[in-house]
Amino acid sequence: MLIDSLRNVFAIPDLRKRLIFTFALLAVYRVGCIFPTPGVDAAVLLEMLDRQQGTLFGFLNTFSGGAIGRAAVFSLGIMPYITASIILQLLTVVVPYLEKLSKEGELGKRKITQYTRYLTLVVSMIQGFGISFAIQNGGAASAGGQPLVPNPGLGFTLMTVLTLTTGCAFVMWLGEQITERGIGNGISLIIFAGIVIGLPGAIISTTSNAIAGVLPPITIVLLVPFMLAVTAFIVFMERSQRRIPVQYAKRVVGRKIYGGQNTYLPMKVNTGGVIPVIFASSILIVPATLAGLAGENWPFLQRIADFMAFGQPVYYLMMATAIIFFSFFYVSIIYNPQDVAENMRKHGGFIPGIRSGRRTAEFLDRVLTRLTLIGAVYLAAVSILPEVMLNGFDVQGVPFIGNALDSVTPAWVSNGLGINFYFGGTSLLIVVGVAMDFVQQVESQLVMRNYDGFLKKGRVRGRR
Repeated sequence: MLIDSLRNVFAIPDLRKRLIFTFALLAVYRVGCIFPTPGVDAAVLLEMLDRQQGTLFGFLNTFSGGAIGRAAVFSLGIMPYITASIILQLLTVVVPYLEKLSKEGELGKRKITQYTRYLTLVVSMIQGFGISFAIQNGGAASAGGQPLVPNPGLGFTLMTVLTLTTGCAFVMWLGEQITERGIGNGISLIIFAGIVIGLPGAIISTTSNAIAGVLPPITIVLLVPFMLAVTAFIVFMERSQRRIPVQYAKRVVGRKIYGGQNTYLPMKVNTGGVIPVIFASSILIVPATLAGLAGENWPFLQRIADFMAFGQPVYYLMMATAIIFFSFFYVSIIYNPQDVAENMRKHGGFIPGIRSGRRTAEFLDRVLTRLTLIGAVYLAAVSILPEVMLNGFDVQGVPFIGNALDSVTPAWVSNGLGINFYFGGTSLLIVVGVAMDFVQQVESQLVMRNYDGFLKKGRVRGRR
């Protein structure tokens, strides 16, 4: 039973300490999302955010658990760290020095991590300056004419940049501590905490609207099965893998015989996880952000931002393309078929029917390419389809035939279901993926100590 599994979790001293440590640091993160940044009228800022969905503010507000809406110290959250990671990984391909570091094992990885930290501070300062500039130039942003910043100026700018940069550095440190001394990936858990914190309020709001008759009953009836189906599909795809059989020849070393066994090489369908989705979302939010910062000085930026806004066909097309690109790009960085084939050859392993060495590397590369394509299409579909259903698909934005399609397209397709619910493909992917990884790590700790895990009938892949 689940209660027995939970009892086993807290019966292991080391696992209990790790869990308490993880939850304690996540609680510290949530507390930091409450304390406001000095000099900002949080009520006026929240009203401005409602009118600027699709910009950097709305994007960060989702992943920070509403911290930006409260003008909190941790408003930037962990997004600057993700941006810095994207930049470093892109530079690893084109800069020989970074490429050499990436191949030097643990020492090179530590160096790249250190560079990522430094770049995170730079990105935080840039984003902090941009946010302070935008909210100071927001003018009378509220309906009552109240300014966002009662006392703007250089002092406010410096204080905001210092506060947000320090908060981001502290959140980055919290994530690293959770990864090292807790359970799960700290950065992913912080994003997870920022997303799920809004779920209870969203459920209550949706239920209230349904009771009040704002939402038709048929909408709720369709929404719940759709959410369950998408969640089940994500779990199925995250568990899916291609098992390539591998045989090891017998080797005589002294008086002992090694090898002579049959095993398999697991290759996940979605090797990149949710990283491609996060990368793509971060890139596509740039035009809207630049347009918001530039204001009326650069009208062509605003036209580009409107062209790529949520609900526009170009946005969905660019989102799908970016997810597929980053899926192949990220997998090419973390998985090298040539190295896998060489290590297999050194240990006397081979794939039946495939020659060792170059042929094996080509076979693995071909299989990996096909799996990555399936995984990329899956990520794009799960990220975009819920957004289309909830926010709609503006068929008028389709070039040349938009007006003709609009006359025959149902209203719910163009306008969405009109549900004010905290549910989106990107958020759902992150929540389900991080939750599965967390449960897997806890279960591996239980099994390692001869305890029953959470799943007794259907074991987690890799334990059979």
